[in-house]
Amino acid sequence: MTLKEVERFITLLAEAHPNAESELEFVDDYTLLVAVVLSAQATDASVNRATRGLFRDAPDPAAMVALGEDGVGAHIRSIGLWRTKARNVITLSQTLLDRYDGRVPRDRAALEALPGVGRKTANVVMNVAFGDSTMAVDTHIFRIGNRTGLAPGKTTRAVEDQLVARIPAPLLRPAHHWLILHGRYVCKARRPECWRCPAQEPCQYTGKVLTPP
Repeated sequence: MTLKEVERFITLLAEAHPNAESELEFVDDYTLLVAVVLSAQATDASVNRATRGLFRDAPDPAAMVALGEDGVGAHIRSIGLWRTKARNVITLSQTLLDRYDGRVPRDRAALEALPGVGRKTANVVMNVAFGDSTMAVDTHIFRIGNRTGLAPGKTTRAVEDQLVARIPAPLLRPAHHWLILHGRYVCKARRPECWRCPAQEPCQYTGKVLTPP
């Protein structure tokens, strides 16, 4: 896409999802961080079902550490890789207590140094919790970037860099949510539902199906 087409594509998504936000349930920066860590290779819906009880019993790092790995595990066994995630949640909670007075750091390097936190997780926390114009590239956004011509790239980092460079700055922060929702519900992996896509005009996907099956 040209830069003009990129702006048009994102603007059309914005008009379709004016109130887009994260579908993870959280109450503060800490519970957001934990929810995003748990969401790796899991759906937001499955994470939300698990964290309602978890955050009731452990709403802050101190309570989470007191709950322990077994206690966390009892809440999140329905989520993939739950043993590793339980261990990471306890370790990152203890790190927050030891190094940051129980608060979630705003610095990218500090976030990425926490157990279970990679670049994508850090980008989500920085975007949602702190209002930074970051772009967390999950499978949905990676697919859209390549399929539509919005931001082609062979790696998630390449797609992220393209999106950050090509999306107009005022639209960059909310574009994270618009793109995720679009990939989750319209531009799906196996069969994109082009017939109800609000941004089909600038999209460069060559396999568009404009009538429903």
